[in-house]
Amino acid sequence: MTSEVTNRIWTVPNVISFARLLGVPLFLYLFLGTSHEVTAVVVLAVGGSSDWIDGYLARRLNQVSRLGALLDPVADRLYILATLFALTARHVVPWWFTAALLLRELVLLVFLLVLRRYGYEPLPVHYLGKTATFILLFAFPVLLLAHASAGAAHVAWPAGWALAWWGLVLYWAAAALYVIQASGLVRAARRGNAATRPTAVV
Repeated sequence: MTSEVTNRIWTVPNVISFARLLGVPLFLYLFLGTSHEVTAVVVLAVGGSSDWIDGYLARRLNQVSRLGALLDPVADRLYILATLFALTARHVVPWWFTAALLLRELVLLVFLLVLRRYGYEPLPVHYLGKTATFILLFAFPVLLLAHASAGAAHVAWPAGWALAWWGLVLYWAAAALYVIQASGLVRAARRGNAATRPTAVV
């Protein structure tokens, strides 16, 4: 059964998404501005897990909204970008891993602008992309835990990087699917324009 999309703002899933957005500056403050790294791990873990919770509640409570469809991917990207910035600044994550994720976002941005030029809305988020986002948002707290706790590092470090690599591969796989779908729409639009273009009289 599909949920009806509404224009409501104050729904339970949207409140969770707003809280996730507020968690971004809180995490950055705790991790970069204080010595409370363990608390930062908790904030990051809660923010990452809520990525699944708000979508589940939206469907379960029949509170799928247009605002929620916008807030959810925005919160995901802000969490990933903020975490990458913080972890790279503290040398927890190497710059090349951050560059690989940022390059993916740049590719999607280019194709989003191309789609808008041809009158298309952004494509729906693919489940593969949601899975990759969830894995990355789970990997980052584990890597941060390895950095913050010497006792947990011998387990958290390899586990975090296994998840990070898995998430990175799926993240790019989802981008490839997006590019394929977007390219098909652009080709269809061009064929439609060519079919309706008047023939010049010589």
